Amino acid sequence: MRSSNPRRLLATMEAARREIHQHLELLHRQMAGRAERLTVTRKAKSRSHRRGRSNWTPSDEELFREDLFRLTFERRGEIEALSRKLARQDQALAVIREKLGETVGGAA
Repeated sequence: MRSSNPRRLLATMEAARREIHQHLELLHRQMAGRAERLTVTRKAKSRSHRRGRSNWTPSDEELFREDLFRLTFERRGEIEALSRKLARQDQALAVIREKLGETVGGAA
């Protein structure tokens, strides 16, 4: 994609990078929420609700981590693809910023 205005190109590229980053963050939040729901469902039991104490036990945490690991493994292809895309976008943005810096430095 060619643009006559490099600053406009930079803004467009930054917006695309933010969108991909937000998608990746959403994916992580969804997996964490799903893992928590799975853990709570599997460990459904009566819990004491004392003030100042967490209802989340160490065994719950272990199950949560196992569920999160499994969900991450299942969606690793999507996560890796988004991560690679972010890395490529970061490299392209660095090149554009460097060129704009040289242009601004040469004009000043």
